[in-house]
Amino acid sequence: MVIRAYNEEKHIGRLLEGIAHQTLQPTEIILVDSGSTDRTVEIAKSYAAKVVRIEPQEFTFGRSLNLGVQQAGTDIVVIASAHVYPVYPDWLERLLAPFEYEKIALTYGKQRGNDQSFFSEKQIFFQWYGEQTNLSQSHPFCNNANAAIRRPLWQQHPYDETLSGLEDIAWAKWALEQGYRIAYVAEAEIVHVHQETPQAVFNRYRREAMAFKRLFPQEKFTLVDFLRLTLSNIFTDLWHARRERALSRHWWDILWFRWMQFWGTYRGYRQAGPLTWQLRQTFYYPRQFREEKTLSTTRNIEPIRYNDT
Repeated sequence: MVIRAYNEEKHIGRLLEGIAHQTLQPTEIILVDSGSTDRTVEIAKSYAAKVVRIEPQEFTFGRSLNLGVQQAGTDIVVIASAHVYPVYPDWLERLLAPFEYEKIALTYGKQRGNDQSFFSEKQIFFQWYGEQTNLSQSHPFCNNANAAIRRPLWQQHPYDETLSGLEDIAWAKWALEQGYRIAYVAEAEIVHVHQETPQAVFNRYRREAMAFKRLFPQEKFTLVDFLRLTLSNIFTDLWHARRERALSRHWWDILWFRWMQFWGTYRGYRQAGPLTWQLRQTFYYPRQFREEKTLSTTRNIEPIRYNDT
């Protein structure tokens, strides 16, 4: 297992505790640390993690993953961000199960927010990560915050170290072009904790848009797209927040989050050409109006009870 981290002392302990509760234990945990100045490395070592260091000036998401996967000694490598934690003790078991099929190159699992997450961030998770498993996804969307890959395929084609983001989608695109499959596993659920400033949200989506236009040069995101998608997502988020009786607590972060998300996207694109429908729908379109009872499924397994709760 490879974990990327930078100053994650608030979160990495919970991830490592969740790993310790798994029904299927990793043979090794490799922390790729990009210059942490807090207790991140100390906490990781207390769980017997192997630490690989990368200088901050050399960091890209692709380079950090390549360093970590290079150190791995297994044919299947799980990849996780340090600010996620598993919900159920069969997370790894479920995430790795599709690899029994030889044509599966990559799996990725469900992501959800917690009580501290911005409301719009949670809507994005609902939009991107559905309730139904799909063992043969037709497009390259995936996310390395909660994923696993075949190392022999990585040896053929390492992660692109020059991209500003979306190295996971670039790799999945290559795998699909080689005739392999991407599997989404809804039961492999983690909580993804993002506690960002408005400027950090803007930078994240701008960076990802810059990478996206490199992968798909024909794509565009116009000022009209910015206005239409900002307003439509704000409207649906406010609608869902009102239904969940959370409007008074979240109306402001809904407004600024969606503005920064799509303004960052607009600034990152600035390139002509049509967007492919599947990826546009996956990345940008608002969560649909639907009854709450259709949003989740009940699993016949007790979730992990963490020590800090």
